[in-house]
Amino acid sequence: MNEAYELISIEPAEAPANTTGSNWCRYQIGQGTNRIYGFRQGDLPSITESIEELVLRLNERRGGKLRRVHLQMSNSVKPQAAK
Repeated sequence: MNEAYELISIEPAEAPANTTGSNWCRYQIGQGTNRIYGFRQGDLPSITESIEELVLRLNERRGGKLRRVHLQMSNSVKPQAAK
């Protein structure tokens, strides 16, 4: 599937089953006809920021843009012997 993930909606919601508290929102992320639904607790600006970051990471993963660092020990750095 070549379509990117996108944030479709965030709306106030009742607390999910078996949870307590207030300030819950239900979010929907889409990729074509696929949907991801979830709940977050907090204020709308922080939830929006969090879900936008999630969408960004999903798209990075999808596009293979997640880079891994390969560390190599420099020849000038030698481990010290235990005393």
